[in-house]
Amino acid sequence: MSTSVVTDLTKARLKRQPDIQLDGGACWITGMMVVTPDTLLVSNNGKKCVQLVDSRNGRVLGEVQLQDEPWTTCLTDRNTAAVNVGDKKIQMIQMKDKKLTLGKVLTMSKKIQGITSSMNSLVVSYGKPPWLEVVSMDGQIKHQFDEKSQHFISPCFMCSTPEGSVLISDYGANTITKVDINLDILQTFNSQLLQVPRGITSITEDQILVCSYTNHRILLLQPSSETMHTLLEEDDGIFIPYSLAYCPDQKKVFVASLQATNTIEVYQIM
Repeated sequence: MSTSVVTDLTKARLKRQPDIQLDGGACWITGMMVVTPDTLLVSNNGKKCVQLVDSRNGRVLGEVQLQDEPWTTCLTDRNTAAVNVGDKKIQMIQMKDKKLTLGKVLTMSKKIQGITSSMNSLVVSYGKPPWLEVVSMDGQIKHQFDEKSQHFISPCFMCSTPEGSVLISDYGANTITKVDINLDILQTFNSQLLQVPRGITSITEDQILVCSYTNHRILLLQPSSETMHTLLEEDDGIFIPYSLAYCPDQKKVFVASLQATNTIEVYQIM
């Protein structure tokens, strides 16, 4: 467990660091999670694999090959990750001694857009129709969102907060929605700054980082004040950001774009 001091990003300055360059040429990084203070779990969509990467030097420490493209990923506990693969599958991945091995596979009823974990459950977003489910770790449905409410258009990336709520970026509606573990809507956020939101991660309950895709920004959302402001933009090197992660121990933000490159951009909080 991290013992690092929580950083107030509203007062932070970020400085570009050397990029992480993954070996093997171009790929498409569609999901990232911080596993330990010096490792990232990366969904390498272009190469159909999930990789454990040393976040200090980019060295691949472990890798598992998949039968289809991986998309978003989450940690279910300190030794297990889940990644949605292809259209309807969730692949569990075991992590031990910096090695990755494939675990069980869950098959859902519809095309998955994104996943996260909260309260020992998985939260799954779907595209057609746009809705949400909470399922157990063995795939049993626990809660379903009322698909007739027409609240979402294209819910996709999600993250859980320290208190267990879930935030969903909807790239069709240009909104971020906060729900509880029963999928009851708590808040919905929008802003002129928020354009086709993609990757999202929680630093604290009141500091949420969001990839604003088409205007090339990383935004900081503060639910308590319902405000968003720009943390990084195109002048800082941000271009069509797709996925991101934050390491509190290193005080670094990691960003990957939609471009088919082997690069993860690194920003140090000063």
